[in-house]
Formats: sequence, structure tokens, C-alpha cells
Amino acid sequence: MPKEAQKKKPTGGYNAEQITVLEGLDPVRKRPGMYIGNTAEIGLHHMIWEVVDNGIDEYMAGFANEIIVRFLKDKDGQEICEVTDNGRGIPVDIHKTTKVSALETVMTKLHAGGKFGDSGYKISGGLHGVGVSVVNALSEWMKVEVKRDGKLWFQEYHRGKPVAKVKPIGPARGTGTIVTFKPDKEIFSVLNFNFKIIFDHLRQQAYLSKGVKIVIIDEREKRITESKENKFTNHYIFYFEGGVASFVRHLNLNKEAKHDKIFYVNKEAEGVQVETAIQYTSDFQELILGFTNNIYNPEGGMHIMGFRTAITRTLNNFARAKGYLKEKDDNLSGEDTREGVTTIVSVKLRDPQFEGQTKGKLGNVEARTAVETVVGEAFATFLEENPRDAEAIVGKCILSSKARNAARMARESVLRKSALEGLTLPGKLADCSSKDPSISELFIVEGDSAGGSAKQGRNRETQAILPLRGKILNVERARLDKMLANNELKSLIIAMGTNIGEQFDLNALRYDRIIIMTDADVDGAHIRTLLLTLFYRYFPDLVNTGHIYVAQPPLYRVQVGKDVRWVYSDEELDKTKTEMTKGKKVISEIIADEETTGEDLTENEEETNKKKDNKDQGVKINIQRYKGLGEMNPEQLWNTTMDPNTRIMRQITIDDAAKADEIFDILMGGEVAPRKRFIQTHAKSVKNLDV
Repeated sequence: MPKEAQKKKPTGGYNAEQITVLEGLDPVRKRPGMYIGNTAEIGLHHMIWEVVDNGIDEYMAGFANEIIVRFLKDKDGQEICEVTDNGRGIPVDIHKTTKVSALETVMTKLHAGGKFGDSGYKISGGLHGVGVSVVNALSEWMKVEVKRDGKLWFQEYHRGKPVAKVKPIGPARGTGTIVTFKPDKEIFSVLNFNFKIIFDHLRQQAYLSKGVKIVIIDEREKRITESKENKFTNHYIFYFEGGVASFVRHLNLNKEAKHDKIFYVNKEAEGVQVETAIQYTSDFQELILGFTNNIYNPEGGMHIMGFRTAITRTLNNFARAKGYLKEKDDNLSGEDTREGVTTIVSVKLRDPQFEGQTKGKLGNVEARTAVETVVGEAFATFLEENPRDAEAIVGKCILSSKARNAARMARESVLRKSALEGLTLPGKLADCSSKDPSISELFIVEGDSAGGSAKQGRNRETQAILPLRGKILNVERARLDKMLANNELKSLIIAMGTNIGEQFDLNALRYDRIIIMTDADVDGAHIRTLLLTLFYRYFPDLVNTGHIYVAQPPLYRVQVGKDVRWVYSDEELDKTKTEMTKGKKVISEIIADEETTGEDLTENEEETNKKKDNKDQGVKINIQRYKGLGEMNPEQLWNTTMDPNTRIMRQITIDDAAKADEIFDILMGGEVAPRKRFIQTHAKSVKNLDV
């Protein structure tokens, strides 16, 4: 290219001056979501986990056995967090590269820490040296105290920048680190720590860290018990000698165990530390939770694959050797050997490779080999040494195999019937005309009355209606063959198009949104719970990919003059009445529902008419309470509950698989006592209860 042309080539103002270099922790403050997920509740609590993880890493390295997490408020009333561990203490000597204290380097530099070289940590659960510096960057202030070499060292930071150099402020006994931080209100939209989230997470960490003591001290408010001693209830200690075996026992607390003794192994192979516990229950679903370096892997990974291979092979070999399976019998499938199992698979390794930023799936092949070897050998020994437990486990698996075969035949029967009918959809289904699943919706409606209103009021192009008669089968207490014999469930499965069990195909889903639309009463809530149990247990992919919704029909129609508003909760009712009558005199309030007689309304109208000549006459409030969707005419149902422009819907998500499993088991399982305790415990927190 000629020099003349080179000079004339436009740059659009893009040159070295437009290149921004963010120094130190500036990138974190610029894009906090990249480092902690978001700047709301998830990100706020992630700050705690990152500091706690440093203490857990010291425990994993063999230098700490106690972590104390304390919450309090500063003089302005904002919440702060203090995390103490009795590990080695962060080094305070001068770092040869940065020329400042190692403590300051760790706290103010990204990718600086003892988790990169060969001398710091063999294994760690933190963000590879990013964690604590990110917490510093997103804190209004942070203070770090280090007990090391007989001295107490101190440094303070303001929004990631050191206020002064690291210095000793007095003598100290022992070793350890204390990190105190105040989340920055310029960064976070949520500043209050959720105690339940903290409690559940730290208890889980204690289960996964056998022999470590984790203490929670909540001093934000002094909550006093009703006991005579008036002791504060803000001090909790977690300490589990049983490790993940204690975790499994906790998860099965409200379930019927098939054997008393929990299988447990903690052994190293292939450079991977494998800790696993197994117990079978009378449930029909499996609960397998995988962890890597104490990090939960919701999508599993190589360690879970190794576990599944190990128990399937071991149980088949044992059943053949002991004569439970004859030569003519088929092998137990993986599904058979996992029915009703509750398992924790926890691996610790030096260089974990995760798929994705969220660490949802472990990719290390050596983890699969290690788990397969350790669990296979130890579980085979367990079955030989515990014949009664082994008999219960194998019996459960064989029963599952028989039920699976029965379910397969029932499923094939359903499919054959559909094929003979030309793949016709259920007669009760009012389908939409669109064949594009991305814009189509299926409303599951309770009863023919509501179904009739919904069919007349819907958008026929994109909205399909499937009315259900009565309460569906409680799938928490039934296997697949029983489910497929239930006409209501069969209709729903055929309508969705995904099939079920081994033949489930998410790509065949005929509707992008599956919407549960039930009445706002006890029966409606029960049907909603039964349907959610069905989706959670047998269609988890629909829940995890965001296809399941619950419609929110209004509870009240409020009218003042020509002003009509729809109200969706009791809490909203008073506020709405106040807004609609602001500056006006209220002379009467008429509340009508299905139990109100015409005579009552007439009397109220007569009282109002007597006052119509009064100069001070004000307004009257007409309130219609809707307990059933069938009470609404099609136009009302469309405007309030089905119109995409005005409706309110809740998308169903599963944040915590173990907790969700526990709650479904309590509410829908066969044991009465745990359900009674749950209801008694949570009764006071119920806002809307129909009796």
C-alpha cells in the first residue's frame, strides 16, 4: 500500500488513548458479576464463602481445625462479617516480586496466593487465588489480623486499597487469620446476610470437612429463647466426626432406610482422595450429590460416573455370586441399582478441571478411575461383611428391576395405543393451532368448570388447555407402572410429547411453558403440590431448564365507581382500598364471595340508596372474592391470569436439590410424624391458610 494511502486510512478515533488498563483490583469493581455471580443476594453470600474457603483450605492442608464466622452491625447499622481460622496465618514477610508484604500481595492482587505454586496447597476449594482479593475489592473496608511468629500483624483496606503498611500491633499466641469486611453499598443492592442460607451452607461444609469445627455467631440481634435461663440463640456449632456418612444420615432423617449400617469409605487412589457414603431407602428416586474440594457439582461429572459404574458392577457381581440373580435373569441396570439410594461422593484432588465458570461438572478422568476403584473394592467388602444389609439392598434392586420391566410394558402400551390412534392427543386437550413450541403454552387447569372458562378465554393460536379431573396420583408413593395406569397423568404425558423415564426427550416438548393453573384454596394448593412433585421427580429437566410455571390468579376484584382493580393477595387488599378511596368518604363496603347470598347484597344496596340524597354521600367499595377459577367469566380469566401482557406467573426453579428433595419427601411421603412436625414448625409463617 502506498505511504500516501496509509496516512489517509481512517482510524475512527481508535488508538492507544482508547485502550483502558485497569490496575490492581479495578477490574473487579468495574465488573463484579464476573467474579461473584451478581451484586444481589448470591454475590453477597459468595463473599462469605470465599473467606471461609481459605480456612477450609488450611484444614485440608492439615493446619486448621476450627473456623468461626461472626456477624454483627457497625455504628451505622450496616451488617459486617468476621471470619477467623486457626491455620498457619497468611505470611507477612516481603514478597520478592511485589516488594511489599505477602499479606498485602494476597489481599490486593488478583491471582496471587498459595494455590498456584508447589509449596502452598495440594488441594484447595477457593477461586484459585482470586477469592479473598475480590472480597477486599468489593468491601467498603476490610481489616485483616494475622497471628504468626508470636506477633499480631494488622492491615486495613478501603475499597481494595491499603490504608497503611502491614505492621505488628502486639504479641499473639498461636497462629491464625481474622478477616473482617463490610460489603460496599456502592456495589451491592442487598446488604443483609440471610442466616438460613449461611446456616445451610456452613453445615454442609462441616459435613464435607470431617473433624473440623465450624462456629456461627450471629450478634446482629440478640434473640432470646423462652427458656428460664434466657440464653441467646445466636451461637451454633457444627462438628461431624462421621464426615459424609453423617451427611447421608441427615438427608435420610425423614425416610425409611432399607438397612441400618451406612456404607462409608475414605481412601486415596490415583492421587485423588475419595470419600463416599451410601444408604438405600424405600424411596423410588435417587439422591446423588457430588463435591470436588468441597465445591458442589450440580451437573455431576467424572466422579459421579465412576460411582455409578462401581455400584452397578459390584451389585451385579454380588447378586450373581450369591444366587439372587439366575443365569437366565438379565443384569440389574444402573437405574435399578440406584433406585432409592442416597449418596455423597466427595473427591479432593490437586488440579480440578471444571466445565464452565460455575464449576458445575468435574472433568478430571483420574477422578472417575479413583472413585470406581475405591468404591468398587470397599462396597464389595461391605456387602460380604454385612449379609443382612446386603440382602436388603439387593432385594430393593431386584424389586426395582421387576417394576422397571412392568413400567416399560405399560409405557409401550401407551405408545402403541397412541400409534394405533395416529398419535392423537388426549380428547380433553384443547390444543393450540401453532406448531411452534417456542411460542406455545400448556395450561394445566383444575376441573371442567375452570377448563371451560380457560378454553373460551384463551388465545387459541398459542395457548392449549388440559383440564384435570380431581387430584392426580401422588407420585412420591408410586412407581412408573402405577403412574402410566393413571388416565390423568397419561393424558398429561402424551400432551407434553416428551415421553417419560428412559425415553424422555426434552427436544420433543410441544410447549415452551407448562403452566399450572389451580384454584386459590386448599384443594388447589394440594393439586399444585402433586403436580410439582410429578415434575420434580420424573421431569427434572423441565424444571432445570425453566419450562414449569405456576399461574397467579387474583384473589379479589375491587371496584370503586368505575375504577376496577385486581388484587392478588390479602396483604395487597388493604393497600389497594386505601389507594382507590384516597380523599374520598367511604360509606359502605360490600364483600361478596360464593357464600354471600343475594339477600345480603340487596340489604346493603338499600342502605346505600337511603343515603343517596345526602350531600355528604361518599363512595362504596365492592369486593368480589374468587376462590375458584370457574367463578370468573372467560374475559376476566384472560385479563387477569392468561394475557401475557398483564398476567403474573412464577417460574419454578430448584436452588438446592438436597433441600427440595427433603421437603418433597416430608410433604408427600408416607411418614406422618415428619410432616406433622414440619406443619407445626412452619404454621406461624403461613400467610394464607384456608380452613
